[in-house]
Amino acid sequence: MDKGEKKRFSIKARARSFSYAGKGIATLLREEHNARIHLVAAVVAVAAGILLEISAAEWAVVALCIGGVTAAEAINSAIEALCDRVSPGFDPMIGKTKDLAAAGVLLTAAGAAAAGLLIFIPKIAGLLG
Repeated sequence: MDKGEKKRFSIKARARSFSYAGKGIATLLREEHNARIHLVAAVVAVAAGILLEISAAEWAVVALCIGGVTAAEAINSAIEALCDRVSPGFDPMIGKTKDLAAAGVLLTAAGAAAAGLLIFIPKIAGLLG
């Protein structure tokens, strides 16, 4: 197939790409400790959302936060795996790259935590007060 030639749509190819993504999610949860911590936080957020009966807009924020943090963790893990493959020994630039990727996860998680506090603290305070 030439570079200018477009591939035709294929249900089989789409199913295969979903299969690859599923393998990536399984690898993420099996091999990455931080991903499992994020999963526990997501379960807690969903349980709190159910118990506190958050609104549809609040559910949208929670869903986007869970998806964003999980995606950031997956991207970070992919960057780390690639860095480890291309440079198994110490390299300060690889270290910088990995630090920046980890910072992306931390910043995303901090934003999600802030959103969670803004959603859940008033509801918990309403129950207590």
